[in-house]
Amino acid sequence: MDPCPFVRLTVDSLLLKLPPITRPAGHAGIHPTTTPCFCTLTLVDLVPSPSKSSPLPLSSPTDTDQITPSPSCPSISFTIDPTMLQRLNGRCAELLVSVYAGHQTGHACGVGPARAIGRVRISVDAEKATSQAVMAQSGWVGLGAGGALLHIVVRAEPDPRYVFQFGGEPECSPVVFQIQGNWARSRRSGCAQQPVFSCRFNVDRRRSTRSRSLPPPDRSTKGKIHSWLDSLWQGDISPRALKNPTGRPRSDQRKGWTVTIHDLSGSPVAAASMVTPFVPSPGSARVSRSNPGAWLIMRPDQSCPTTWHPWARLEGWRERRPSDSLGLRFELTDPTSNGTGAPIAEISLGAKKGGQFVIETGLGSLCGEGFVMGTTVEGEGKISKPTVQVGVRHVTCMADVALFIALSAAVDLSMDACRLFSQKLRKELCVDMEEVF
Repeated sequence: MDPCPFVRLTVDSLLLKLPPITRPAGHAGIHPTTTPCFCTLTLVDLVPSPSKSSPLPLSSPTDTDQITPSPSCPSISFTIDPTMLQRLNGRCAELLVSVYAGHQTGHACGVGPARAIGRVRISVDAEKATSQAVMAQSGWVGLGAGGALLHIVVRAEPDPRYVFQFGGEPECSPVVFQIQGNWARSRRSGCAQQPVFSCRFNVDRRRSTRSRSLPPPDRSTKGKIHSWLDSLWQGDISPRALKNPTGRPRSDQRKGWTVTIHDLSGSPVAAASMVTPFVPSPGSARVSRSNPGAWLIMRPDQSCPTTWHPWARLEGWRERRPSDSLGLRFELTDPTSNGTGAPIAEISLGAKKGGQFVIETGLGSLCGEGFVMGTTVEGEGKISKPTVQVGVRHVTCMADVALFIALSAAVDLSMDACRLFSQKLRKELCVDMEEVF
């Protein structure tokens, strides 16, 4: 597989040193030595221009050149993708750091807006960083005529990723393509896209019923997976429980969905299947955080393809506050602890606009830290063809990639599964419970 060039730009060891200031008697207002400080970091000359903010601790008189990163000031990272690299066209990327005294939210508790202390520009050779680590800045830099100093470490390093694109919505059983080599170049020419996987979506008839518009179930794997899932199924719902307060069966129960990922030879290499149905909380039309639906991401046993092992678990629910959003929690499973495992990521995505589900931590046997995978998610009601990025360091074979593809499909389908129950699902996903009973 040919990865696409990405660059990871990391900023850490932030510290602010202010010159001695004599405060006049009776003076009121913001004073940097007694007011929280923060900084904004922006990659300028890029469209869009990524921007982030961070609290900024003040240095003490005992601070030396050996700076220990403050726990209150975590590392900040940016991703420079192939499209951004193309726009730079060999030029250095410019990181603009603006430092302020005051609260990041502006007016707070009667305090006025933040006051600018100074700014600094740091050049980063992004093109060079596609092949080797680059230290762009390490140490103190001046913030202008005021005499304030900022300690900052800026480094850039290669972060190659495999990029995949679903050929259609996951529930439509699409082919998955890999975008190879120079992503920007392949997007211009419309080539360098190679099919690597196929998806098969189906709904288990024993727990629900399939839509007539869906393709026939995959007979080669459906029985194998679901016979194994019978022992893991949680909260199987009886016909009585599936009825709403009016006594009429619900027509859009979200349960029994499965996506199986096949390689080019047709062999199943990964799967995502609902093990906990997505149902509304009592008296509500929402899937609540206290009772989320869940997917199990599975891989087949290499020595016995009819045996499947759990790899990870994805939970989904619908948030009401602070905004209407889809909540997702991802964890690796531990076979010795009844399917539970270590939490890896918890993300909230806008229900209308969607967003990106990203994992940025080490995954057990897939050693290492940094970017692991990311997948795009469209808002509800929009056509979604997820784009999946997988960090090269976390892939040893195509079977590893297939797990992330299955996870991406589960993330995308969770947007539909968590749709308000006062709204109808599309016919491709709708379940007519009357056909079951």
